[in-house]
Amino acid sequence: MELRDLEYFAKIAALGNVRRAADDLNMSPAALSKCLRRLEQSLNAKLTRRTPKGIELTPVGTALMAQVSRIRLTMQDVLREAEHLSSGQAGHLRVGTSPVRVEETYSAYARLLNVSPRATVDISVSDNDVLVPMLQKGELDLIVNYLPETPVAGCVLESIYDDDIVVCVSMSHPLARRRSVTMLELTRERWVLSPINMFPWHWLHAAFTSRGLPAPRVAVQSRSLRMRLLLVASSNLLSFTSNRVIQQAAAHLRVKALPLKEVKWRQAVGVIYREGGYLSPVAIRLVEILRAAAKNDSLDDR
Repeated sequence: MELRDLEYFAKIAALGNVRRAADDLNMSPAALSKCLRRLEQSLNAKLTRRTPKGIELTPVGTALMAQVSRIRLTMQDVLREAEHLSSGQAGHLRVGTSPVRVEETYSAYARLLNVSPRATVDISVSDNDVLVPMLQKGELDLIVNYLPETPVAGCVLESIYDDDIVVCVSMSHPLARRRSVTMLELTRERWVLSPINMFPWHWLHAAFTSRGLPAPRVAVQSRSLRMRLLLVASSNLLSFTSNRVIQQAAAHLRVKALPLKEVKWRQAVGVIYREGGYLSPVAIRLVEILRAAAKNDSLDDR
């Protein structure tokens, strides 16, 4: 079995047509069909079958396609590891993180570049609904974010510290002056929250509905943490976000957490990486910096 035949097979499977796959690969259809037959002979199994619409995979072909994706990731890991071994600590790190974690962990990246000056870092800012599929496809090396409460296929979830997600308001909001607040009072307010498909939104929704209360009335949805905090600081909208971030933001935005134990979610924050995947020296160093910062409670430069 040749690696190139696996790549050719993957192209045929993706396009569902030998001629289109051959055009993409700059080959003749006859040459590509020969490669496919060679692969089938090495496996002693049919991988595709013809249909009126083109080519579809057999059950064996479908199983092989799943393994091709894994082999591709392994080859990428081998090539990156060889590159990093030849250049010491140098390397390119692809990190995914959320808007909330950007605010908490930005100084960790500065420290990383201080100790690994030849390294480069590409930071993708989104959330786990986008970042986890990117990691599984090999487009990211590491995710720094809250950890899902259920296992993630093919991934390791390593907890580094805990964070409380709390309700926050503007310092000028009438509730900000109260020593105690009830959930019933919050049902009269309007909110600015992360999008509906995000887990914090669902946790908050369940916190109200499980107690027989109306769900929060959402006025604005945004992935942008800065947008949410600015709206809270300049209006009577409520939000639900990291207590660490609120404490940091209080230095330049007039926002505060409400004293409400019933709506406080203890969230594990850490790193997610592919099980058995290659972690470069730069990636390992970033994780060490995050661990040390969490131990010293100094994720920012306060």
